[in-house]
Amino acid sequence: MERNGFAVQTWFTWSYSPVYREDGGIGGLFCACTEETARVLAARERDRLVQEAQGTAATLQAWFDNAPGFVALLRGQNLVQDVETLQVLLLNTRKRLIRVEEVTNGTIDTLLVHAREVFRRAIAANAAAIVLAHNHPSGDPTPSDADIKVTRDLVRAGQLLRIEVVDHVILGRATAQRPKDYSSLRELG
Repeated sequence: MERNGFAVQTWFTWSYSPVYREDGGIGGLFCACTEETARVLAARERDRLVQEAQGTAATLQAWFDNAPGFVALLRGQNLVQDVETLQVLLLNTRKRLIRVEEVTNGTIDTLLVHAREVFRRAIAANAAAIVLAHNHPSGDPTPSDADIKVTRDLVRAGQLLRIEVVDHVILGRATAQRPKDYSSLRELG
């Protein structure tokens, strides 16, 4: 414990701990936050980015035509996850974001997903396309054989339902040997 009564915080928890004003600016105070608070703030930041982006069609089109755009939207929330989490970005016919939904949480190295869970959300939202995204808590975004197989199965299911699977993005952390903090299965072929 430090003299102020708060537990010693890491740089990570302090980096997500500013108190935001209603207008989105940073207030003058900082709080000692838990990982749960970091998750809430990351989700709030993601929602703010979505709202900003929804007003500008050109920005949205640029975002949802490539993996860096998907990653920019999801990076903050996925940095604080300590288990694999699958999210689906639901897109309309013009590839504009309808919303982001969390489909399932797994363990530190495994994620159980079924096509019905993914496409139920897409059908309910009247989505014409989806982007799959999940994190690797290990930090290595290299897709596993299971990731590739599940993606192929979901693409086939999407073809039957006429819901395009635009991409499957795996988020991790950048290193000196790997400058990108994600892998895009669309980019990999």
